Amino acid sequence: MPKHQLEPKNWVQRYSDYLYNYTVARVNDSEMAKDLVSETFLSALKSMANFKGEASERTWLISILKRKIIDYYRKINSTKGKAEVRINYNDDSDGDWLEERVSDPFDTTAEDSLTNSELGDAIMHCLEKLPEKQAKVFKMKTILGYETDVICNELNITASNLWVIIHRARNAMAKCLEKNWL
Repeated sequence: MPKHQLEPKNWVQRYSDYLYNYTVARVNDSEMAKDLVSETFLSALKSMANFKGEASERTWLISILKRKIIDYYRKINSTKGKAEVRINYNDDSDGDWLEERVSDPFDTTAEDSLTNSELGDAIMHCLEKLPEKQAKVFKMKTILGYETDVICNELNITASNLWVIIHRARNAMAKCLEKNWL
């Protein structure tokens, strides 16, 4: 299997819309989503030497973005007793220490596995609380990655109806995850 290559000069054109949509669905704040995507690109540039090529560019960028989103929620929830993750760095800077250590999403630690397991359980718990149609649309679009036209044909709904349903489902999921996981 050939190794994937990084092409940072194409990142904004190829991935910014996807990363933005991914982020805004999770943070419900357009400006914060833009900031997190920008931070993701900067962190990726800093950690390019760690890219092993086992994952695609997009998968690697998403793995960095997910960590940015988790850090964002840790920071805003620190007043609720959630500790912000800090590390003593050689130069005591608040740099992007995590991304500098990240190579690929396949290079995970036990903490990553535990976090992913806890998040997975929280997502399933929150999915069960959604109305049936919202849950089905959310699973098909967000988890299974079905195309809009496939979902619309299977559920006999319009594209605009799909986006209303997915918007409501994402909002409900975000509130539920904030309450039950963060």
